[in-house]
Amino acid sequence: MYFPTSAARQLSTVPSLPNLPPEPVIALCPSPSKSLFCTLTKNGLTLWRVRYLSRDVDLTGSPLLFLHICRGQEHHCLEHGDNSFVRWAPDGTRILIHTSASYLVLVHVHYDGSPSSEPYQCPPLPASAQRHFQPGPGEALAHGVIRVDGELLSVSPRKHYIMFSTKNPPAVQRIPWPSIEVDFDDDGEDSRRTLSGHDTWIINDYELPWLVNPNVTVAHLAYSRTTSVETWITSDGRAYFVQLSEAEMSQEGSSSELSSAGEGRHNQERDHSSEGTNMQWQGICIHDVEAPRWVQKQKAPARGDSDNEFDYIEPRKAVCIAINSKFSVLATGTQSGTVELASFPSFEGDIPKPQPGSVRAMEWSSDGYVLAVGWENGWAIWSVGGRCLAWGFGVDDDVDNERFQDFFMFGTTDLFWGQGNFELLVLSRFSPTRQDGQLFVVPFAKSAVTEQQTPDNTRYAFLQMDDRVLVYRGADQPDMSVINPESDVWQHVKIPLEYLSSNWPIRHSAISVDGRLIAVAGRRGLIHFSTTSGRWKMFGDSMQEQAFSVKGGLLWFHHVLIATVELSKAYQIRLYSRDLDLSNQNVLHREILTSPVVTLSLVDNSLLVYTADNTLSHYLIVPTSETIQLHFCGSISFEGVIAAPNAVRGLSWMIPNAQKQLGDPMDDLAVATVLMMVGGKLVLLRPQKAGQQEVKYDMQILADRIEFCWIHLRGIGTLENSLWGYDGHGVRVWLNALNLESRPDPHGLPSNVQESVNIPLDFYPLCRRSRSCYSGIQQCHFLISLKSHLFLHHILRAHLQSGEIRQAVSFAKHYENLVYFAHALEVLLHTVVESEADVESTSENSCDADVNGVLVRVVEFLDHFEAALDVVVGCARKTEMTRWKRLFGIVGNPKTLFEKCLVLKKLKTAASYLLVLHNLEQLDDNKGALNLLESALDAEDWQLCRELLRFLHSMDDSGSALREALAQTSILSETSSALVNGNSSPH
Repeated sequence: MYFPTSAARQLSTVPSLPNLPPEPVIALCPSPSKSLFCTLTKNGLTLWRVRYLSRDVDLTGSPLLFLHICRGQEHHCLEHGDNSFVRWAPDGTRILIHTSASYLVLVHVHYDGSPSSEPYQCPPLPASAQRHFQPGPGEALAHGVIRVDGELLSVSPRKHYIMFSTKNPPAVQRIPWPSIEVDFDDDGEDSRRTLSGHDTWIINDYELPWLVNPNVTVAHLAYSRTTSVETWITSDGRAYFVQLSEAEMSQEGSSSELSSAGEGRHNQERDHSSEGTNMQWQGICIHDVEAPRWVQKQKAPARGDSDNEFDYIEPRKAVCIAINSKFSVLATGTQSGTVELASFPSFEGDIPKPQPGSVRAMEWSSDGYVLAVGWENGWAIWSVGGRCLAWGFGVDDDVDNERFQDFFMFGTTDLFWGQGNFELLVLSRFSPTRQDGQLFVVPFAKSAVTEQQTPDNTRYAFLQMDDRVLVYRGADQPDMSVINPESDVWQHVKIPLEYLSSNWPIRHSAISVDGRLIAVAGRRGLIHFSTTSGRWKMFGDSMQEQAFSVKGGLLWFHHVLIATVELSKAYQIRLYSRDLDLSNQNVLHREILTSPVVTLSLVDNSLLVYTADNTLSHYLIVPTSETIQLHFCGSISFEGVIAAPNAVRGLSWMIPNAQKQLGDPMDDLAVATVLMMVGGKLVLLRPQKAGQQEVKYDMQILADRIEFCWIHLRGIGTLENSLWGYDGHGVRVWLNALNLESRPDPHGLPSNVQESVNIPLDFYPLCRRSRSCYSGIQQCHFLISLKSHLFLHHILRAHLQSGEIRQAVSFAKHYENLVYFAHALEVLLHTVVESEADVESTSENSCDADVNGVLVRVVEFLDHFEAALDVVVGCARKTEMTRWKRLFGIVGNPKTLFEKCLVLKKLKTAASYLLVLHNLEQLDDNKGALNLLESALDAEDWQLCRELLRFLHSMDDSGSALREALAQTSILSETSSALVNGNSSPH
């Protein structure tokens, strides 16, 4: 899903201002919009701006520019202590610095992105000299300092107040942001900062009864704006979801469940009053750690020594937390380096492989698909399903330390994703041997499916980068190149610089069903490209382009581009023609909507639009003599069915065959089975309607933690109406999804449906080919290599395991003309032979095992194809000889198969069977070899004759077998006549 594309770019952190010595960077923090970010040193703060720069113009630069350095005076450093950590306020206008002496330093940021707000401006210069005097960094000072009584542990700024935790006393406190009040006295005007309102919650079993152990301190607190939930990590290594609810004071305390995390065994609340409000802390333990028994037996320590209780090594101690609201997944980094993935509120999930060193930083991409993890000794990128997409470990022994400059590969201290998730900014560990080289930018390419799940985007391997899109053109190659790992054909389509300069980063992209048309949309407007002409089309009027933004996605219907847009808080569906210039006057059709579009999908000529008001609308695309229009067919509300509309990532439907052939398209919505990707869940909604009642839907959850999926409405044979989903480990296939049945859950909850086929993959799939295979990317140290995997034998095996031989034959007949069809059958037979290798040794009755085994059905299935003899001997030669007894016990005597090959004139196949007979010691004489040699002479296959003579010579060191063959076949006279006549060469 996300793949690094090239070597990382190094940013210089050495101050460009004079008389400032270089210092190691200790922290990295992006602004809420990620248009700015800051780096922190012991004595200073550096502010950077993120913007796009063409690599054609600046090959050594990056889209990160230096703005200014904030330095405190020396006496301030002695009084306030060294800088320790930095946080950005939610509104992006303030920065909060946490110092070692328990001070909070406030820095105000005033920057609107315009050139006039640059801290340093160039003087008026001629154009020839302008490039030698670029705008440089400026200086600023702190705007305020807050002293915190007690040892400050962690701070988390909010919109209206600052939340922080202290060690002595162990408490969680909050204060409002300082305000400036004007006071007049005898000496003149004076401005002073005041704080009004201060709340403190002492950590004990009365204030916070849901804590597993109240004798702790809060070592880390953070806030997730998307879930409105805080996360706390306590000093004993446990982690909590926490929420503060405020209501008017009442005589009876109210209680409510933690809305984002559900119920839990530690979910309780306690009242805390302040200034007429009833504030209740609610919490649930999301990562529990059992302390060693010797710690549990100790008497609870005094408040001042609470840290000593937890001064021990516990591998599962939580050190950082990252919340993925898109997929409802929680990632917890531990002291041992393990990253535990869990779906909250449950705790079942895949745990990525532990890496050396403790986890230092984690962050999910904004779309929720990947998790970036930084360890003390490396870094890695994991998909939400648990697939490792990129990593940097174990390079110490493989590189020249004097030349190697990517120091972040040895360990990281902080990281975050840039705008658009095209770049990962990484802060490496400080080394005293180098003064610079801590800050790196790793470029990434991501699949277009991350922004929009549409069938066309999964038909091709379609990747986005920050300045271009990549399209894999291997599908246009011959059949054999499909399974050739060296067939790597990527088309690079660069996005015009004129569009990127004002609309970077790219947020949406779409490709047509034939792969010839491409559309992209950034912050504003859209553009589209034709591979036939090689030209982009852009808006001629920039004001029209900047007037709207794409919200919901893009789709191609033949040569017509369908875009859902937002302009001035109004929402529309627009239709643009590729043949016309982009302008408001050339819009083919406008459909007004009342709510923003979450996602859309195209099924034949039906446009499905799902909006934020939890409504699914159906439109028919109707071509007319002059234009193309949308015809509204109906809509239906999913209120009470889909709890979070914004969590819907993909959409499609399946229409019963009777409705397709005889029904009115206007009624499709009432009878269609709707497929939705809700977070990580793959959900089927089946309509239920009795008489004139409204349509109700039964929810059927097929699987959880699905990263992307696609549906085949008109597949070949059994693939019709099949669902395919990738879960991070393999592809799960549900055949005949219209008739899936799930086991009833005893509690009445939706239960998962077992898939028909599970296809394990060792790479990340990007598209499914119509030629019975997958194509995807296998990543290795910034090198993207394409890999393919056949799925034909998996589908066939599923049919044969169910005893559906006739269906398997009918399905395979559709692929019989493929060049690699025999190879797919050989893989099928080999897989079954290996999986059933121990049947005879484990089964008491081997005869019953043979009759009931899948291998018997596979052999019966192979008899329907001409390639059966080649498949059997090819499988045998790739299988251990210990498996041959079972294989040929079902297939038949290899001597009989050898003679059958001679009758059918399959001489090379017969030669392979001859080797099998020799290894099985079933060659009593040389009669079989002589018969094959004579047939090869009649066919004038001199290559096979040489191999047979060499085989006869190896069987008998005395040479009698070879002399006998020469005498009986008269091969010497045959070859002499061939040389005289010039028909063929025996050499």
